[in-house]
This record gives sequence, structure tokens and C-alpha cells, in this order.
Amino acid sequence: MKNLKNLSKIKSMICRQPLKLTMATIFFLSLALFLHFREVRVETLELDTVAERYIISQVDFAFPDEEATQIIKQESMRDIGIIYRLNEKQIHQTRFDFESFILTQQKWRDELENVTFNEIYRGADALEEALVRARFTNRRTFQKIQEAGLPYESTFVFSPSDVQKPSSFPADFWEKIKTKAFGAKNIPPEAAQFVLEAFAYQPWVLQEDLSAERSLREFIQHEVPSQFTQVRAGTRIIEPGEKVTKRNIAMLQSMKETIAKERNLFTPRTILGTIILSLLFTFLSILYLRVNHQAVLDSLQKMILLLGIVIITLILSKISEYFLVNQTTYLPDIFRYPIIIPFAALLIFVLVSPEVALFSSAFLTIVLGITLAIDHSRFIVINLIASWTTIILAKTMHKRKDIFSVLGKVWIACIPAILAFNLAQNVFIPLHLFQDFISSFISITVIAVLVIGLLPILESSFHVMTDISLMEYMDPNNELLRRLTTEAPGTYQHCLVVGNLAETAARAIQANGLFCRVATLYHDIGKLFNPPYFIENQLGGFDIHQLLTPAESAQVILAHVQEGEALAKNHHLPESFINIIKEHHGTTLAYFFYHKQLGLMGNDPSKVDEASFRYPGPKPHSKESAIIMLADTLEAAYRSLDIINEETVTEMVEKLVNEKVADKQLDESHLTFTELGTVKKTFIQTLLVTGHIRVKYPEKKEEKFLKIKT
Repeated sequence: MKNLKNLSKIKSMICRQPLKLTMATIFFLSLALFLHFREVRVETLELDTVAERYIISQVDFAFPDEEATQIIKQESMRDIGIIYRLNEKQIHQTRFDFESFILTQQKWRDELENVTFNEIYRGADALEEALVRARFTNRRTFQKIQEAGLPYESTFVFSPSDVQKPSSFPADFWEKIKTKAFGAKNIPPEAAQFVLEAFAYQPWVLQEDLSAERSLREFIQHEVPSQFTQVRAGTRIIEPGEKVTKRNIAMLQSMKETIAKERNLFTPRTILGTIILSLLFTFLSILYLRVNHQAVLDSLQKMILLLGIVIITLILSKISEYFLVNQTTYLPDIFRYPIIIPFAALLIFVLVSPEVALFSSAFLTIVLGITLAIDHSRFIVINLIASWTTIILAKTMHKRKDIFSVLGKVWIACIPAILAFNLAQNVFIPLHLFQDFISSFISITVIAVLVIGLLPILESSFHVMTDISLMEYMDPNNELLRRLTTEAPGTYQHCLVVGNLAETAARAIQANGLFCRVATLYHDIGKLFNPPYFIENQLGGFDIHQLLTPAESAQVILAHVQEGEALAKNHHLPESFINIIKEHHGTTLAYFFYHKQLGLMGNDPSKVDEASFRYPGPKPHSKESAIIMLADTLEAAYRSLDIINEETVTEMVEKLVNEKVADKQLDESHLTFTELGTVKKTFIQTLLVTGHIRVKYPEKKEEKFLKIKT
């Protein structure tokens, strides 16, 4: 049997090795990707502020010089002159006069025998339209229009000598306008010439076309390409005390883009460097856990939790970096000290281990500090302070709302560091200090919200019982506890005493005392099905087992384990509680009823099936489960003692614990002999304190009080 157990353990270890290797590979790849695809960090500047230090160009680069571009645009604008157009009222009036002439004077019919009225009328429409569209400007502006690729067919080179006086156009203008107006209208030449003469030989009033000028200027400005200025490596971009301009910011952005291009992330040399660094971090992390926290490496659940929290933290840091660096230019100046690591520190503290949280926070702070595009030294300092303060204060958390309280104190602890950073700068700006306080408070608040949102999900997904969730299960308003107090009050009192015994013993050997206290509140919920069958609930003095055979009584008593398991599952109790319900009796023998049945069978063991008088098990698989089993047994036996003193209690504890050891009930609990000795001493001390003798008060005699008349 022992060989079969050892074989199953070996098989379990063999099956776990590929999973552990897979998780190590995922951690390595995640870390490698995070380290490899990192943002280029350059100094950030805020527009119109004063620079605090020198910034030197790290590489040769060219940046879009807005000042130079603006100068080119201004020079281009100087080539654009005034654009004129004809007075539309004059055009329409001339057209009206012409119509009146052809309607009232019929001589044109004799002169133009082959031309109809409709042809002349259409010719007047065409000429009127052409004159309305016509624009006039100097030769330089006309050339600019052509170079810009704008329509210039209706634009003519002509500048009036005096715009205040009507101007007469040269004959070549009228020839050009004739072609544009009548060329595509299918109007006879005689009709076209007749209409043109009616309009041509008179002075015309010119007006400045501001709309056309504005459109041309905007188009020319838009078409002027950005001017790039070359900057050599080692050139000073800005000096201390110099006011930050758009030119300085453009230079920094271009330098950053140039550095990113030159990094060339996909060269074998760069990839090899990332792989070596990631392997080193992975190896050191596994080595630390192997030396100091082997239990974490042995638990797939804890390894997956730890890996998941680390990866979530890396993702959150990348998202934060994206919004701080790539989206806007002002956020880096507000969130100068982003606080991220307390998120991981708090989750790992609660779900894995405080010591692992301490190591993980330092590890993540270094990795993020050297990778993110932020001020490395200040990020590392502020996040180490925040995460270590979180770990120190997290021990006080018992409810979920305490997360806000703890992280609020963490923010207060960060204030001196932020103040020190601001005072250490050459220029102390109160506004910046206020922004740093507000931005750090926002970071802490976001962390609190994320932790409160993720913690229940991780607890339920990985079946982890945290102190916070344990405290919630101690609520007396819980349906099962409320039923125990009303339906099985004796059992409830028994659970309270067992919980006190178990918690004290567990704390003595550094086990989870709070878990022992809370789990014992539910370990006997199976007794709710038949409360009177258990002696602690028999308040009337009548023992119902007198009506049953020993075998029947044993079945009722043994059934409370399976019935408790079913009830716990129906009420969705944690798996760890269900394990306590199944294991708190192990596979022990219900000796009272077994001995009674044995007497009925003439004390012949062969006539009694011992297995039918044993609990279904399994045996305790944890230190906490073993302690609860012992506490449960001792509490029941303690009530049967006639004389309570150190000798009798010690004898009882030694006897019952040795019986459990001899029955091999503690073989799978991982309790060492040293721990078992400490547990026994603690049980003895606690039971003696519980059974202390009270002083008897003397009986009061009746006294007569005189009534005093007033």
C-alpha cells in the first residue's frame, strides 16, 4: 500500500514537471518581450517652462524646423499680389442695357442677316458669365497660381494703374475673353463679335477679391514642405534656465524617433542580448524561490497565480506608458512619478506570500525602472517606498474596504519622497508639487479599484482563501451559521471552542490560525440534518440512541461528514472548507458504538465489520486540518473529565494524540514531531485556561432597609 502511494506521488511529480517548465517558459518569453520592445526614453519638456538641466543630442538627427518652415511660408506669401475682379453690378447693368438695345433697336437685324435673336441672347449670357469669372493680377502672382497647379484659365495678367478709377482693357484681353466665352458655345462669329463690341469699349470698375487672395495664400502655405534642420550628436538642445519652445520639443521627439530606428530590434545581436538578460532574470527568480520558498514552486496553483499577477503588472505598465508617452505631450509632465508596483505587491501578499511579495516588488521595480520610458531613478525610489509600505501595512487588512485605507496610507508615505524630489531640483515650482501629489493619488486610487476588482476573481478562480474572505465567512449572518445557532446551538458552541483551540495551536507553529478558526465554524454543519442525535444538542437528558442499535447509531453519526460535504457544496463554500469537513475525523473509528456492538456480539471482533464504524475520510492533508481534527477530539473528551487540573488534562491530551498517531491519522498532514509537541503543549495550556476555577461568592442575606420619612 505504501509503495502504491509513493508511486502515485512520483507520477504526480512527473506530470507536474512539464507544467512547471511551461510556466517558466511563459515567464521567460513575457519578460523577453517586455524588455525587448521598450520605448526609447528621452528627457521630456513642458512648453513654456524653464529647463532645469542640459539636454545633449545623443545621435545625429534632423527635425522639422517650424521656425524655418514659417519663414519660407512668409517669403512665399510676399510673391502674392492683389487679385481683382470686375464689378458685378456693372456687368449686370451692361447686360441689361444691351438687352434693351436689341429689343428696341431693330437695325442689328439688317446688319446681321444670318444671326437670330436667340444666338445673340446666348452670346450675351456666355460673355456675362466669362466676365463674372474673370480675375486680374500681376505676372508674379499669376505665375504662383500656375506653379500651385490651380485653375488659371479665367485669370489674366493685368494690374490697374489706379484702382480708384475705371480701367480700359487692351484688345488682346478681349480676344482672349472672346475665345473663352464663345469657343464652346456654338455661337456664330458675327453674333459673338456683335455682343463683344457692346461690352468692350467702355471703362470697367475693378474690385479686390479678398476671398481669392485668402484661398491662394492658404493653399500656398499648405503646399510649402516642412523644413528639416540637421543636428549633430553632442549638440546642446537646451540649456538650464532656457525657456522651452516648440522647437526644443520637436528636436527631442525627432531624436527619440531616430534612436528608435537605429536600435533595429530585429538584428540577431539585439535579440541575443534580450534573451541573455531575460534568462538571467528568470534563473535568479527560480533560484530565489527554490532556496527560500520551495512550497511556492511545489504548488502549481501558487505558481500560476504568481505568474499571472506578474504578467498583468507588465501589461498594465505598458498601457500606462503608452498613454503617458505616445498620446499626449502634457501627461508626462503631470504623471512624473507613476506608481505601479503596489498593485502586484498587494495581490501577491494576499494570494501567495508576504515574503514572495517583497521579492517580487523589488524585482518588478527594477525591471520596469530600466525598461519604461520614464525617469529611472525616481521611479525606482518612489515604487520601492510604495510597495514596501504596502507590504508592511497589508497585515492589518481584514476586510475589502481596508484596501482603500492601506493604500491611502501608502500615498501619505510617498508624499515625503515626492517633496524631496521637488526640493532637490534647481527650480522649485509649487504647481508641479501639487500636480505630483494629485497624480500619485490618482495612481494609488486606480490600483485600489483594480485590486478590489481582481481579488475576488482570483480568489474564486484559484480557490484561494485570503484573510479578507475568511473574515467575511465569520459573519454570524451567514445562513449556515445562523441555522447552527438556532437548530443546533450545542454544535455551534462546540465549534466556537474548537476554533479557539485550533487557532491558538496553529499560531504556535506558524500555521494559518485564522483559517482554523473560521473553518471550524463550518466543520460540523452536517449535524444540521439530525441535531438531536448528537450529545451536545440533547438538552432534555434523553438519549435518542437508546432507541437504535449501535450500527444504526454509528451510521447516523458517520453520515454527518458526507451530509456536511453536500450542504457545503450547495451553499458554495470554498473547497478548503469542504476538505476540512471531509478530513476532520479522518478514517477514525466511532469507538463508542463499535465497542457497544462488539459487546452485543460477545466481544468477538470477527462478528463486527469494523469498516462500517469508521469515518469515510480522507485523512488530514494539511497541518491546519490535522490541528482541527485533534482540537475536535480533545474538546469532546475534555467535557467528560471529572477532575480538571494540569495532570488530568496532560494525560488526556497525550493519550488521545498518541492514539491518532498510532492510528496513522496524521501521516499525510506534514506535521513534524517538533510541531506536534508544540501543538500538544498549546492544547494543554488553552484547555487549562478554559477550565479555570472561579471563586465562589458568599450567599447574600436578606437585609431590611428602613424607610426614612422626610
